[in-house]
Amino acid sequence: MKLSDIHLRDPFILAEDGTYYLYGTRRGPETRVIPWKGLDVYTSKDLVNWSEPKECFTRPDDFWADRDFFAPEVHKYNGEYFMFASFRSEKRLRCSQILKSDSPLGPFMPFTDGPLTPEGWACLDATFFVDDEGRPWTAFCHEWTQIGDGTIDIMPLSADLARAEGEPRIIIRAGDVPWAYSLTDPDGSNYVTDGPFFRRGRNGKLYLLWSSFHAGPQYWYVQALAISDSGSIEGPWRHADRFIYDEDGGHGMIFDGFDGSTYLILHSTNVNPNERPRLFRIDETDDGFEIAERIG
Repeated sequence: MKLSDIHLRDPFILAEDGTYYLYGTRRGPETRVIPWKGLDVYTSKDLVNWSEPKECFTRPDDFWADRDFFAPEVHKYNGEYFMFASFRSEKRLRCSQILKSDSPLGPFMPFTDGPLTPEGWACLDATFFVDDEGRPWTAFCHEWTQIGDGTIDIMPLSADLARAEGEPRIIIRAGDVPWAYSLTDPDGSNYVTDGPFFRRGRNGKLYLLWSSFHAGPQYWYVQALAISDSGSIEGPWRHADRFIYDEDGGHGMIFDGFDGSTYLILHSTNVNPNERPRLFRIDETDDGFEIAERIG
């Protein structure tokens, strides 16, 4: 398969031992969200030719969620593989939970009894970060569907990732960004936050990729960037003066290839049924990243 054959949102790549592992949100042309109760992984040796999907998480019969299996990310931590993904049920708002496996191919199983994000909050797109002191954190989106002005919150985790070790704290509020577009509300108060992802720069700055909608002459989903000059996940955070990608695509992440290049993968367009993973070679600048070449 080529990337253009893969109908996937929210792509995430783990690169390890000569293999690239691609995860994401299953999509399909029949409905806006396919209620399939599982998550897949694709593999590649060259970022061009990809395997057929293999289901790496199959919903256990007693799992609390039965819909909206969104945005899986897989991070290697202390020799094991942890998947951060979002789920929902009729009785519980969308929230994020950690799954665990001994292999990037799975099978992943629930790591804790319930969600990681706060009870009663509508959340999605949890990600993972370990700071310079070795302390693990998660960041996630508190959804605009619940609070109007969507936020990105950070929260410290226990060393074994089994629980939160502090209260969530807002680092990004979408409505504070001058370019943000309000989706539905006539008073301009409904702003989206999607897809946080952290990347340490060679200059020591910490970068946060995230996505929302651009208030331009034609509103688009964009890949935005925020910068912590202190190098700390706690900020303060400032917004880059340009987008990494502004052609109706986003929810991206950055990874290092086995060829020494650095890559960005995101989905574009943002409109069902046309979402596909898009891959770019990127260069790091003094204050962020820029696309050098489209690969797939």
